[in-house]
Formats: sequence, C-alpha cells, structure tokens
Amino acid sequence: MPNFALSDQVFADAAARFPTPFHLYDEAGIRERARRLKAAFAWCPDFREYFAVKALPNPAILRVLGEEGCGLDCSSATELMLAERCGFRDEGIMFSANAMPPSEFDLARSLGAYINLDDLSDIDLLAAHGGIPACVCLRYNPGGDFSIGNTIMGNPGEAKYGMPADQLLRGLLRLKELGAERFGLHAFLSSNTMAASYYPELAGILLRLGRDLAEKTGLGFAFINLSGGIGIPYEPGQAEVDIQAVGKAIREIYARECPRGDVAIKSELGRWMTGPCGWLVTRAVHEKKIHRDYIGVDACAVDLMRPAMYGAYHHITVCGKADQPLDHVYDVTGCLCENNDKFAIQRALPEIRVGDLLVIHDTGAHGYAMGYNYNGRLRSAEILRTADGDFRMIRRAETPEDYFATLRF
Repeated sequence: MPNFALSDQVFADAAARFPTPFHLYDEAGIRERARRLKAAFAWCPDFREYFAVKALPNPAILRVLGEEGCGLDCSSATELMLAERCGFRDEGIMFSANAMPPSEFDLARSLGAYINLDDLSDIDLLAAHGGIPACVCLRYNPGGDFSIGNTIMGNPGEAKYGMPADQLLRGLLRLKELGAERFGLHAFLSSNTMAASYYPELAGILLRLGRDLAEKTGLGFAFINLSGGIGIPYEPGQAEVDIQAVGKAIREIYARECPRGDVAIKSELGRWMTGPCGWLVTRAVHEKKIHRDYIGVDACAVDLMRPAMYGAYHHITVCGKADQPLDHVYDVTGCLCENNDKFAIQRALPEIRVGDLLVIHDTGAHGYAMGYNYNGRLRSAEILRTADGDFRMIRRAETPEDYFATLRF
C-alpha cells in the first residue's frame, strides 16, 4: 500500500505553517528504512548503501542518511560538490556517471571517491584525469532481455549503460596495466521492480562473473554493487518488497558463490529509501465541469513530473475526508499549458471543494528532483517533519528572481 504513516492532521498542521504546494518528508520514516536495510544485510560486514543523490538531492536528507551510515551515489559534478559540502569524501562516495566531461573524473578523484566506469573509453580518460586508483568499479550490461523465470524484468540490450562481459575483461586487463589492483562490478538491470527475487538473482550473476574475471586477470575481486531497482508500492493493494527476505536470499547465494566471504556488497537504492517518506501537499484552487470533471490544484508537473512523463500512478487522498465515499470521478490537474499535466485521470475520490487540501503520496524520490520551469512555473518548497514531530523548511520555494538569475537582458 502507499504510505499512510502520517495522519491528515500532520499535513493540515504543515499547511497551516507553509503555503502550498510543498513536498513534505518524514525524517523518522527515512531513518527507519535505512535501519531496516542495514539489518537485512547485517550478516555482510562490508555492506554499505550509497543513496542515489538524484532521487532526493537535499542536504538535510543526505545528512540524515549519512548519520545512518549511508554513502552517496553521485552522477555529476554538481552532485559530487553537494556530497562534499555535506561532509562525504573518499569511500563515502560512489561516482557513477556516463558520457561525462573529463573534469568530472578529476573532481571525483580529488575527493577520493570510488569510480564506477561505464565504457572502455573511460579507462584512458580516467588515467589522464585524476589517475587510476587501486580499486576501480566497472558497469556490466549483459544485453538482450533480463528475465527471472519466464518474466522479463528489464531490457539491458536497449540501455545505454555498461559493458558486455568481453569488454569487461579487456577493460580490466588495461586497468591492471595502468596499476589497478582490485575491481568491483556494478549492474542495473531492472527499474522499480516489486519482485523480491531481483536483487538475489543479480547478486548471483555479479558474483559468478566477478569470480571468473578475477581468475582471468589476476586482479582482486573487491565488491559487487547491486545498484538500485527495488520498487515501492505506489498503488493500493500492492505489497512492499520484503527487504529482510531479500537480504536472507542473497546471504544464501553469497555463501554458495563466495564461501571465503571476502567480497563486499554495496547498493544504491534511492526510491526504496525515501520514496514512501515524501508527500506533495497541494490545495484545490479550481473546479471545472465540461466533458469531464476537473479539479485544478496549485501544484503542477513542475513539482511532480512522474505522472505527466510516465503516466505513473500516485495515490491521492483528501485531508479530512478519509471516511467519505469515493463517489466522484475527477481528473486532478495542474496549470501548465500541457494536457498531460495531470496527477490523476478519471480517479474515484471523495467530493472535492475549492480550498480542500490534497495529499499526493510517495513523492520522496524522483519527485522534486525531476522538477523544471516550463511555462515559467516555479518549483515548490521542501519541508522536513523532524524526528521530534516539528517542521523545518529545508528548501524554500523558488521566486521569479531565481528564474531570472541566469538570464541576460
């Protein structure tokens, strides 16, 4: 189910202090999920989660995760700079980028970050920009379809990321010539999957491949990076992935494939870590009745792009109306000059009046982060509900001055 951990009164109290729209994040919920993940892999002493900064790039959230022992997965120079300003360095950062400017390698190396290479051509580029570290990670792409049983989970053959096995071997031999001593393997073969078998299947693939490459190259096999991909239950009726069961299944595979226990495990979860712990709080400002009934809200796709971009489902509740029947059908829309600027299409909801407070669930990952300024619309504020139940603004809403700041008249 979507996350109903916070009561309507919490959203109403936040809306009484901050103008809508805004994203609200629950610190206690984020900490609890970080601890659940850590407990699921407690059997692996070298396990570490590298939170995907792209999912929720806010310093307050990154510091909370850092306090819970997480590192950060960065994919641009700006994210590296954000990580540094939040106190992350060295093995606390994983740099996973593709088609990046050479200067980004320089910056990542200056911070001591793990480097996750996406292509053979990156090897000599890294050698010239920062140098080859003792331990380097390479990204694997098996091609074709990725299946578990008879179910196709992803299409790596269509993905721009990573290298096939033969290129991994060539790359590792070249890295050895340049001074590398150990390597890690990374792969991202499925997105937002609700299959508990995904991570265990991927772990087995990477452990077997890494062992084979270590034998062929003489390099030490340091770690596997399972990346992200575990989804969250956006829709009612969906069950959450049991992260404890995932950890247990990987432990069984690990004991078989890596009996010496000398290969570390890393993850780069973003959506699973913070997605259920964020909500977009918005107010109904307009009602329109033509061929359909429309409710216009003061948020728009600038604040949450996933429904417009992917047709993604996000659950919507109306504050104070949890016990009322879902006897009205609405399109819930924003104000952009785009017909896909809709948070819900033909959604059964209680009757909505102008002024009602709506809560759009599970926006804590790839929500605010994907915002943009189309139509000159300005992105909302971000509010943290602290562990003690108070509220703190962790990003103010944009102003017209922000929008004009980069322009030259």
